[in-house]
Amino acid sequence: MDVLSDVIALMRTGEPTSALVRWHAPWGQMFPAVPGSAGVQVVLSGSCLLVADAPASPVRLRLNAGDVLFLPHGHGYALASDASAAVAGPPVLPAGRPALLVRDTVGEPGDGPATVTLCAGYRLDPEHAHPLLRELPEVLHLPGGRPGVAEAVALLAREAQAPGLGTDTLLPALLDALLLYVLRAHVDDAGSPGGSSPGGSGWAAALADPAVGTALAAMHGEPHHPWTVAALAARAGLSRAAFARRFRQRVGQPPLAYLTWWRMTTAARLLRTTDTPLSVIASRSGYTAEYAFAHAFKRAYGTPPGRYRGR
Repeated sequence: MDVLSDVIALMRTGEPTSALVRWHAPWGQMFPAVPGSAGVQVVLSGSCLLVADAPASPVRLRLNAGDVLFLPHGHGYALASDASAAVAGPPVLPAGRPALLVRDTVGEPGDGPATVTLCAGYRLDPEHAHPLLRELPEVLHLPGGRPGVAEAVALLAREAQAPGLGTDTLLPALLDALLLYVLRAHVDDAGSPGGSSPGGSGWAAALADPAVGTALAAMHGEPHHPWTVAALAARAGLSRAAFARRFRQRVGQPPLAYLTWWRMTTAARLLRTTDTPLSVIASRSGYTAEYAFAHAFKRAYGTPPGRYRGR
């Protein structure tokens, strides 16, 4: 798997839930903070205003049909038809709801233009989140019409507005695809000459850097391989010293330190979600001896792998 695919697989627990909502102007809706979650909003038709009082800096955005928002840190925000609309409290959603809930505006609808949104929520595992997610801004906004994103939005709109056989499986997969397009666009924009981190530090810069990105892909694709700094440098097409310096500048830690973190993170996910024998997990994590793997895992998580699995 490549790095972005791994980030998606690592970040969430369970499947995303979603709701298709038709809003009738004037309208306003508060979406409260939900720690340990991430939100997605897709404007399928019409327009609305985003108001996000994020801790870092407030965000005010006018959103149009096709626009996509990703809010990765679980902070609260509001959507409204315009700045003068009254904002209602958080919606009350039924427990055990299906993958897609379809509803009209809560409360008394207005008689103005309609806006249709698809809102989705991901439950995150903050203890094991990839550092790429922690570096993301409070709000990622992709205007409609961006290649890849536009097609994903069109598929989501068609499936959400005319559900059929397999919708409960298709919607989570389409939301994952949309999220990958959002993160890919963020990496591409940040690493571009006019972006926020061309040649700088941070995960967007790391993934946009051909040499560092190649090394990261190698580590994620073959975590069991006995990688050395020299072998990773050769894969990246740089000298050992130049590669080690560039990797640390971009990622914030040495190559083998990140490799160990990734191996242990992968092992923890397998322990939590599968019945794979410890010997197999040790081998997949690059350890020929189970006791060496257990020692490394305990150093990383403070408990032996067998006890971690039982807990």
